Amino acid sequence: MPSGDYEVLVEEELLEGLSFTAYRRTATYMTVRGSGTHAGRTELRAISNSDLEKALRQDADTSKANNHSEAALSPQEDLK
Repeated sequence: MPSGDYEVLVEEELLEGLSFTAYRRTATYMTVRGSGTHAGRTELRAISNSDLEKALRQDADTSKANNHSEAALSPQEDLK
């Protein structure tokens, strides 16, 4: 999927019979908004936990690289 902002939906179930409250993840989905002829539609796509972790890691790496770029560190020049 292309880079962008996505909502993540996590389904969990309550584990009963324990002396404390605990949940187990049963599914993870990303919301994908349609474009072009599919504009206005939203699709839920199931993803694995490892795919989500990988995407979050890549996003963090990209954010770090952008924050340390010369453009991000340089003061903005006045436009004439």
